[in-house]
Amino acid sequence: MEAIDKLLKKPLWYNILTGIGALLLLLILFFFSLGWITGFGETQKVPSVVGLDVAAAKKNLTALGFDVVLQDSIYVDTLARNAVLRQIPESDEVVKKGRTVFLTINRVVAPLIDMPNLVGFSLKSAETYLKVLGLRLGSISVVADRNKNVIIDQLVNGKSVAPGTKISSGTLIHFLVGDGGSSIGFEVPDLLGLTVDMARSKLSSMGIQLGVISSTAVIQDTASAFIVQQNPNPYTGQLDSLGMPQKNITFQGGFIDIVIDKVAPIIRKDSLK
Repeated sequence: MEAIDKLLKKPLWYNILTGIGALLLLLILFFFSLGWITGFGETQKVPSVVGLDVAAAKKNLTALGFDVVLQDSIYVDTLARNAVLRQIPESDEVVKKGRTVFLTINRVVAPLIDMPNLVGFSLKSAETYLKVLGLRLGSISVVADRNKNVIIDQLVNGKSVAPGTKISSGTLIHFLVGDGGSSIGFEVPDLLGLTVDMARSKLSSMGIQLGVISSTAVIQDTASAFIVQQNPNPYTGQLDSLGMPQKNITFQGGFIDIVIDKVAPIIRKDSLK
């Protein structure tokens, strides 16, 4: 109370100057302590820990004064388990000392996914599908089938795998694909009554070519002339066990010779028997 009484007895200008002095002293003390509060403005570069095991990454970062937080985990089958895949801030960024570094690491256990049904897909489409699902393309074996480069079967570890089966992400999927009939051949198509243009288009889609073209008369427009004979014929002339005419077989790259005429032939249904 005595101190207050003495202060009140002082002139007003004295008290004002004393208050201003005390305020200035507090401001000076604050600014001098600001550097200590903020770590004296120290900065440092963030080291690169991408690719390191998460334990080693934590050790390196904490030794430099950084805090470490595991932010996320994803799965990449080609990289080591528990390896750091991404860091924030990135390496060589200049930050304040004590900054938190967030890490994304590679999962230890691969996630399970449902095996899709790729049978009937083209090989190119199946490869794209595998990438989207996180699966890997294994070996490709060609087997006898009329559909070229179409998936005939899908295998894991040498065994067919049914659609919907749970498999690990990154699993190798092996395919059996068709050879397009190159090994089993085609039934010789029946060209009788077709124009040359129609026959050429049909044979081209099968990988077969027109061979020798001969005619029974002088023909100016060969492309629109009609086929009246062909060699080999569609049928062998023999009957199978059911009494049906047997088909002749040809292969990709083969030739069919034809005889053409201006007039389309009359094809009798019983001529096939």
